[in-house]
Amino acid sequence: MTRDRTRILIVDDEEIVRESLSAWLEKDGYSVHAASDGDAAIERIKQERWTILIVDLKMPGTDGLQVLEAARGIQPEAVAVVMTAFATVGTAVAAMKAGAHDYLVKPFDPEELSLMVRKIAARQALQRENLLLRQVLRREYRFKDVVGKAPAMQTVFDLARTAAHSRSPVLITGEKGTGKRLLARAIHAESPQRDGPFVAVACAALGETLLRSELFGHEEGATGGGTLLRKGKLEVADGGTILLDEVGSLGAQVQIDLLRLLEERRFVRTRGEEPIAARARVVATTSRPIHKAAQAGAFNRDVYRRLSAISIQVPPLRDRRNDIPLLVEHLLERLRVETERDIASVSPDAMRLLIACNWPGNVQELREVLERSMAVAGGGVIQAADLGLAPAGAAVPGEDDVLVSLEDVERRHIAAVLQRTQHNISRAARVLGIDRATLYNKMRRYRLGRDGSFGSDPSSAPETG
Repeated sequence: MTRDRTRILIVDDEEIVRESLSAWLEKDGYSVHAASDGDAAIERIKQERWTILIVDLKMPGTDGLQVLEAARGIQPEAVAVVMTAFATVGTAVAAMKAGAHDYLVKPFDPEELSLMVRKIAARQALQRENLLLRQVLRREYRFKDVVGKAPAMQTVFDLARTAAHSRSPVLITGEKGTGKRLLARAIHAESPQRDGPFVAVACAALGETLLRSELFGHEEGATGGGTLLRKGKLEVADGGTILLDEVGSLGAQVQIDLLRLLEERRFVRTRGEEPIAARARVVATTSRPIHKAAQAGAFNRDVYRRLSAISIQVPPLRDRRNDIPLLVEHLLERLRVETERDIASVSPDAMRLLIACNWPGNVQELREVLERSMAVAGGGVIQAADLGLAPAGAAVPGEDDVLVSLEDVERRHIAAVLQRTQHNISRAARVLGIDRATLYNKMRRYRLGRDGSFGSDPSSAPETG
């Protein structure tokens, strides 16, 4: 964990202690915040994610031990260090029982604090790296990875479990971004072919000639009477599952070849003559209404009939809005590992906005919005302003309303930070995790005034920080 991503909360009722410790640790490059009493500290621990808590034991009202006990229940991964002017064996034992990692006796040398924080941050970084490695090594696709409690999704899961234990072809339909490929992987992972390969072919990305060669392989005569051959994805997937992604885009000739595969479980390489037995299980996905295309004769009816031996329709996200909080929790858990950003949750206002959106890009779009929001969020909780979405209660947004550029999100976020920091450039730069020069450059680029107003010259307002 890098220093600029190590978030420290100092809790002390003495202003001079808060200010001196904050200045010292900020000089070391950490993101530092302070709370003046135990109640305020507990509230901030509930709202934001912290790496290290530095807490004074003796405070009026809610004392340090109570703060530690509350923190252990809210954020057990946060490392706590206690400060005390009355170091005894009893206070040390009480602090450790409450969840403290270590303690400092006032007055202490700031260098001692710096060394302790560096060690804690290094240990946290190592633990996070090990967690990431374990998740990557143990990553599996199971039905638990396809999140949903809505009745329509339970129907999907029931059909998928049936499909997993069948050798019949499976056709998964649904809008783009609904998770069709993830469901296909889950079916493979739960099937008797789980130990075989899972091979995906992007049918829409290749022209017909290249796709035939990619799927079925290729043979070509060579000098000296030999034959050069290249195995296709069907042979690579032998004994496992082959996914035909966006099968509705297949050309007429490939459809004919596919029909032979589905009917005879054999295929012939391009320019080859000998039939080859196919032992890969076929799963196909499509976001196109190929049932209508088949009825109209635009898609081979026999191919459609064979592919849809088991047909699964994945509902769009707008038809299962009650699943959005569950999906957000699941996606944030994955994104925290992938992006190494300590974002714990979304605020209630942000969640209401996420539930209200129409999501034309479905779960994939939700993931992209959360990933983008994690990049611009100033604290440990994603706020509504971080999402870059239309306000809740507005007309149901179309794709252009929901999706905005990353530059627009950054511009809005910088403007909001400038306003919240009362135009203090130094403080705004610290919140954003950049230096003052970079902040000025971004303000000029986005024509932001120091008050966060758009279309302004950054030099037009007096310097306040």
